[in-house]
Amino acid sequence: MDKKVAVLSIAAGASLWGIIGLFVSNLYVLGFSPLQVVAARAIIATIFLVSYTLFRNRNAFKIRLADSKYFVGTGIISIVLFNWCMFMAIEETSISVSAILLYTAPAFVTIFARILFKEKLTLRKMIALFVTFVGCAFVIGVFPNFTGSISLFGLVVGVGSGFFYALYSIFGKFALAKYDSLTVTVYTFIFAAVAVTPFSGLWEVIHLFTNFKTWLFVVGLGFLSTMMAFILYTKGLQHIESSRASIIATIEPVVAALIGFFVFQEKLNLWQYTGIIMVIAAVIIVQETREKIPKKSTLSKNTAI
Repeated sequence: MDKKVAVLSIAAGASLWGIIGLFVSNLYVLGFSPLQVVAARAIIATIFLVSYTLFRNRNAFKIRLADSKYFVGTGIISIVLFNWCMFMAIEETSISVSAILLYTAPAFVTIFARILFKEKLTLRKMIALFVTFVGCAFVIGVFPNFTGSISLFGLVVGVGSGFFYALYSIFGKFALAKYDSLTVTVYTFIFAAVAVTPFSGLWEVIHLFTNFKTWLFVVGLGFLSTMMAFILYTKGLQHIESSRASIIATIEPVVAALIGFFVFQEKLNLWQYTGIIMVIAAVIIVQETREKIPKKSTLSKNTAI
């Protein structure tokens, strides 16, 4: 895959994550709790992914038992714990504060990628990280008028959401050194679904599935904002640095803000428009990096899968 195509793949996946509010907000209205939405998302995504894999490439199911640790990482440690921390942060602080703490993820990815994959921490990456962070803050409305305060627990779970969100790129990179992106994605959600369902209380709202709207929103959430989003993101991650992929993926809050404007008639102020421009600028900055990746690096092995 060409590097530009990989960038577009990651951006497309992040954009599909950005429309998640279309489905989640309506499921909340119907009576679902956050954890029940997480479980429904994981289960439906798993059904779609398993079906797709059976049709596309059954060999993708073949993994070594010892390599299950990678999918415990992507599915349970990352996906499940990221969602739990995010929901706790929203409850403890606010949507805006939890969102900006979530987007500490690129900083964690850059640090981990430097330590584990020896990726270069260039000035361009550092600038892109700073611009992205400030841009996201503008988009979600934290700056320049934020005057609130948060508890220590709120700060910990908020930063924790960014930490566990970042770990998908890291665990995913290790898994991609051995397996195709489809294998990584399908097992991520199999492990996530198995882990979260017993604790979700999803059976308490089983009666809601008699409503056609429930299926419409759950299928949209599981197919578009989960299956397709992760396939596109993981495929792009297979051919690009983890730190750069994570920064590109921050186009997600920009899409979410635009969805809010066009679909829910939420008005954007000047600072939010400024934030959108800054996030897009950060994507361009990191995309244009011309550094060459050593042939013997871990990353070059990933591109050969």
